[in-house]
Amino acid sequence: MVGLAGSLERAIVEALWAAPGPLRIRELLERLNEGGTKPLAYNTVQTVAERLARKGMLTKLADGHAFRYRPTRAREAYVAELMLDALTETVDHGAVLTRFAEGVAAEDARQLLEALRRRAADEFGT
Repeated sequence: MVGLAGSLERAIVEALWAAPGPLRIRELLERLNEGGTKPLAYNTVQTVAERLARKGMLTKLADGHAFRYRPTRAREAYVAELMLDALTETVDHGAVLTRFAEGVAAEDARQLLEALRRRAADEFGT
């Protein structure tokens, strides 16, 4: 799994997750420059979007002589993948999972428990 290396990469992906559909660089630039203190340059956003496409974070869609960009996966899938990657960084998965479960809010714990019950039922027929 590849992470978002910098704040501009993160801002680009966040803007695309918030968009109703794929965006051209110009549209993305407008969203990124809304209320910003220092406006970004078109070429800067285009370069970073291209880098994200090469990393597999964005998909390029031909649109006439230009391209539209969209994230390759939903925010939830991306965050879940980051969490799974972080879990593989430790030897004692049980201790990490226990600490995580103890630290989540009650509603999150309920949702996690329900997801684990569904997984167990699917996998073990229980």
